Amino acid sequence: MSVILATGSYDHDIRFWEAWSGICSRTIARKDESGQVNRLAISPDKRLLAAVIHKKINIYEVASTSSTPLITFEGHTLNITSVSFHSEGKWLVTGSEDGTIKIWDLRSAHLHRNYDNEAPVNDVVVHPNQGELISCDQAGRIKQWDLSENICTHELTPAGDTPMRSISLASDGSCLVAGNYKGKCYVWKINEERSDLPRFQAVTKFQAHSKYLTRCLLSPDVKYLATCSADTTVKIWSLTPSYEFRLEKVLQGHQRWVWDCAFSADSAYLVTASSDHTARLWEMASGETVRQYNGHHKAAVCCALHDGAG
Repeated sequence: MSVILATGSYDHDIRFWEAWSGICSRTIARKDESGQVNRLAISPDKRLLAAVIHKKINIYEVASTSSTPLITFEGHTLNITSVSFHSEGKWLVTGSEDGTIKIWDLRSAHLHRNYDNEAPVNDVVVHPNQGELISCDQAGRIKQWDLSENICTHELTPAGDTPMRSISLASDGSCLVAGNYKGKCYVWKINEERSDLPRFQAVTKFQAHSKYLTRCLLSPDVKYLATCSADTTVKIWSLTPSYEFRLEKVLQGHQRWVWDCAFSADSAYLVTASSDHTARLWEMASGETVRQYNGHHKAAVCCALHDGAG
């Protein structure tokens, strides 16, 4: 399977799609299990799909036809909002409304580490150096967590206590983008810890949407930023080496809130998931929808795409 595309929905189903034909190739139906699917992540080797389902994480085999998870991680006490894999696929990290960030060991199938954030966590990402996590929360804070020392080493509060909804780290570790509930994006240049400059150097901020922002995501080539919103659109911003953000395209077609997005490895395509029950594949060059994925019976709220090297 060279392209793995999955979506999750309030209808409780997880669906795998043939990206180009738009055909649903597999449905993980969770008939006897409650809880909506909040977030999805595909392991770097394309072997596993992590599905965040309310307070637990189900790990499914991508190549299997079974709807039974390989592993289930339990320990969060409230809704889980985010999930990311370590680059070697040895562990994954989750953030939750229970105010904790947890690291789960995929080899032992146990909880490996727990960080107390003291406020509901809305997003967490692994730094490309694999030694740090960056999180954002309901109290408006962005934190960097050092995995070797088990502590929070940096804290940012760019907009007071306005909740921070989503964060994205450049694949080369050069910059961090955060989006808040009010549709505003904040950008920091990330400097080397060894340098005399601050670790996070604020470079710009801009109003991306006038309504609620649900997701911000930098493209793998770090040339674009996608922002998703309650206003039914996805906006594509180009960024210059001097961190100027220019609105390039507004992707229009979804009928309701757009909740999530994922770039292709070459940054040429974007997948989006929406409350209108559909997911869409957009061509970045034209800004047009090239495929629509129909099958969910309720809001599609998360998507994951992995078409790079396994």
